Formats: sequence, C-alpha cells, structure tokens
Amino acid sequence: MERRTFLRTTTATALGAIAVPTIVPSSVFGKNAPSNKINIGQIGCGRIARDHDIAETIKYDDARFIAVSDVDSNRLADGKKLIEDYYTKKTGSAGYVDVKMYEDYREMLMNPDIDAVIISTPDHQHAEPALRAALAKKDIYLQKPNSLTVAEGRLMSDVVHRQGVILQIGTQQRSSPQFRVAAELVRNGRIGRVHTVKIGLPGDPSGPPAPEMPVPKNLNYDMWLGPTPYVPYTEIGVHPQVGYDRPGWLRLEQFGAGMITGWGQHHFDSAAWGMDTEYTGPISVEAVAEFPKSGLWNVHGDFMVKAEYENGITMYTSGGFPNGIRYEGTEGWIFVSRGNYVASASDPVSRERSARALDASDPKILTSEIKPTEINLYRSDNQHGNWLECIKSRKEPISPVEKGHRACTVCLISHIAMKIPGKLLWDPKTEKFINNDLANAMLSRPQRYPYGTNYVNI
Repeated sequence: MERRTFLRTTTATALGAIAVPTIVPSSVFGKNAPSNKINIGQIGCGRIARDHDIAETIKYDDARFIAVSDVDSNRLADGKKLIEDYYTKKTGSAGYVDVKMYEDYREMLMNPDIDAVIISTPDHQHAEPALRAALAKKDIYLQKPNSLTVAEGRLMSDVVHRQGVILQIGTQQRSSPQFRVAAELVRNGRIGRVHTVKIGLPGDPSGPPAPEMPVPKNLNYDMWLGPTPYVPYTEIGVHPQVGYDRPGWLRLEQFGAGMITGWGQHHFDSAAWGMDTEYTGPISVEAVAEFPKSGLWNVHGDFMVKAEYENGITMYTSGGFPNGIRYEGTEGWIFVSRGNYVASASDPVSRERSARALDASDPKILTSEIKPTEINLYRSDNQHGNWLECIKSRKEPISPVEKGHRACTVCLISHIAMKIPGKLLWDPKTEKFINNDLANAMLSRPQRYPYGTNYVNI
C-alpha cells in the first residue's frame, strides 16, 4: 500500500471508528479491493477525454474514476454519466461509484481520496493544472503539449521532479510498437549514420468570420479563458455546444499554436527517440509559414521548419511530407507512422494515406534482430496502462515530463521561428535564443490574473 493511502486510511479509521461496519463485504478483499484502486479525478470532459483518456484508462481494474471537473456544466454531467454507466455495466451495480462533480478543478485537488488526475483540457489550460496537481502530490496524466511556453514547461518539469510525482505525457506514439522498433533500428545503426529526418505534419485551414455570441449559461467562460486575455465568446472559438466534434479553440493562437503543437509534440518526441536527442534540442531553427488573412481562426497553414542539431542531424518538418517520420542515413532510410491508429474520430488526417505503419529502403532492415547487447528501448503496450503501472511501482513512465518538455520546446521554438525571419540560434542548455531578443521575449506569455502559473504559490 502506498504511504499516502496508508495515512489516509488509518486517519479515517481513527476519526470515524464508531461508524466502521462490523460486517465487511467480500468486495473489500482481493485484487479489486478499493484499497488496491488508484482513485482518479478527470480534469476536462471533452472530446479527447471521452474518446481517448477515459476510455483507455477505465478499462484497467487498477483504475477507479471517482471525480470529474469541467467548466461546462453539460460536459461535466456527461462525464459523470459516462463513467457511472461504464461501471454499472461492468459491475452490474448502479451504485458502484458516485462520481463527484467539480466546476473548479482546484477544489477537486483538495479531495484527499484522489490519488491521481488526468488533464484533458484545452492546451492553454495544461500547465497550471499540472503544476497545482504536482503541488497537491497527485500523480498526473497530461495531454500534450506540455505547455504553450518554454518558461512554463521548464517550471512544470522542475516542480514535478521536486515533488516526486509520476507524470506521464500523452505522447502515446511511444506505446505503439512501430515507433519503438524504428527508433531502435536507427539507434543501432541499421541505416548507417543518420543525417536527415523528415517529419510530415499538416497545417490547419482558415475559418469563417465569427460574430460575438451570448455566453451559454452552462459555461463558465471566464474560467475557460483562464490565463489568456479576455475575448468575446463565439462557439467556433471554444467547443461545440452539442456533441463532441473537433473544437475550434485548436485553431486559435490564443489557446494553442495549431498543428505544430497539436500533433507536433507527438512526432518531435518520436523523432528524438530515434535521434538520441530526448534531453536536448536543436541548436538552430528557421521556418516559413502561411497564416490566415481573414476569419476567426489564425493558426498556421502550410509551413516548413528546418532545425539543426549538434550531432549533425538536420530535421525538416512540413505538411508536404507524408504524415509520419522518415529517418535518412548513409545506408538507407526508415519511415514510421501511426498506420491505421486514430486517437479520436475527428483526427485530422486520412487513415488511408497513413496506412503503412513501417517501411524501409530495404525490407531486410525491418526484420533485423535487435540483440540484448544492443540498445533496447523502453517498452510499453499502452500509454495509460504504463502510467498506472508506474504509479504503483514509482518507476519513471515511458513519456516522463522532462522528455515531454524537450519535445514541446521544439514545437514552441518552431512556432516562434514562423514569426521571425532568418535563422534563430538556440541554446538547449540555457533554453534561450542566442541572437534574438524578440524571440526570447516569446518564451513566455502575459497571464490574466488570477489564472496562470505566475500566480501559483510554488
């Protein structure tokens, strides 16, 4: 039993001894006993939570969702119902769990019964909840990107390490075997010395004009905006009021940076695995990009980013390449993609175009055996399952916070390079640009009081 579970249990027993039943149900004992469960609070009950994070976690017997939080009361109630209906069907008992609802996740974090949280909020609401959860000693599953600024990402990684909590980033490509196999083959020299990596990543389309609308009564819009500036409400700038289709906030720079962070962290993280650059970053970055000239949505469209690394590898990222990662070496190439896998029904990529998960210049490369004496990378068959295992073992998960921060940093400095002409020199040790004060000013953002990491008591 974990220390905090033991303390919580013994304290409750001491304070409420009179109320303890003399007849203990059989369900208290065995592998599914409540004392063996990891009690989880879900922060954010939208599309990615429903389709991916809850669905991939709730199937494990070790996990027990006991609370949900969302600033949209309709989605909050839907999240509670989704979880309770699942447990009713699984256990045959309508009263297996009474999921508590919180509009404010900060109140949820005060619940001593919660061991861990899953953060499935919009991108601009990742850093502060993760920081507060770490300070509350809750283990964390955090959707990517880690943060929207390099400064917040560095703070998050430092605090998570200081607090000793388990944080898994939702870069689930690491748990898809083809990405590990590709990285192992590259790291073990099967294509010779790697000199070029090409990453296919689409841009986003422009959108229509969107007039101001009344804020729905079910939405705490001020809290949804969080640390970002106030802007008038419009539905395609937030999320659908009916259904769980792809939300419009993904295409607004106020709340994200577009596909460079939306999918970029997945591919940059996987590429770093093969390039052996997980704890560093490029030494230069330069980019060109098209941005919408009208309409509400303003994230990048077509683009090209070039990043140079100290180990001699040059990485190009563009929507002009097939979606995935192509490692090119002196003796051949390897291409890897998600294949037919999608995280949600509204993933913005054609499954048919990405159907080939692993390819190489010579088929023999892919059948090459990685020997025990060679580099064998971390193995996981499920990102959420690995997180639960590491909560129990206290071992580092497959996508720990520092590796996530480094991959996210590549996204963020690439986005900065889209805004500033010319080559930007980057120091991955100091996490600063060497030659551009304007670029350094973009490593953080102003925060709207009282929201944001600036106002968290560290």
